[in-house]
Order: sequence, then C-alpha cells, then structure tokens
Amino acid sequence: MACDGRFAFVYIMACRRNGTIYIGSTVDLPKRAWEHRNSVVPGFTKRYGCRLLVWYEVRDGWEAARLRERQMKEWKRAWKLREIEEADPEWADLYDRIARP
Repeated sequence: MACDGRFAFVYIMACRRNGTIYIGSTVDLPKRAWEHRNSVVPGFTKRYGCRLLVWYEVRDGWEAARLRERQMKEWKRAWKLREIEEADPEWADLYDRIARP
C-alpha cells in the first residue's frame, strides 16, 4: 500500500456482517485500519466495535478520497451494503491484505 500522498483510500469498517459500519478516508490505510482494530482512537469505531476492514478503494489523492467518503456517507444503507457485498461477499477482514510485513 503506497502511503506517499499520491494515493488515498476510502474504507469501510464493520463490527460484523450486516452490522454497524463506519466509512472513513486516509492516506495510510494500514495504519488507520490498525488503529480502528485496536481501538486506539476514541470515537465511533471504538464505541460500536467496528474492527473489521470489509471494503476499501484507492483514489487519486486526498481530496478525491474525502469527496468519495462524503458522497458515500450520504448514500442509503442498502447502497453501502451492496458495495461491500460486491467486493467482499463473505465480509472477510481485509486487513491482512493491506498490512505491512
């Protein structure tokens, strides 16, 4: 995962399949996902136990990622779930795919 600022990520964390979800964006997905998984940052994901990285998307730069995040937060829940299901039908935790060695 490139974390050099050219790319940014939009991601969805979940507590379980069809459970509470959180949408965020970052330039360092491995670090941010680790923070959510380990409840390092107080807030929504810690409160609701959203520790599974179930979806992410690479965007060209921070502004594009923030725009996509804001758009997705306006979506109906069904649309968000469809995004997850299309990319990750089992709602598997994708953290190991993006974690640094």
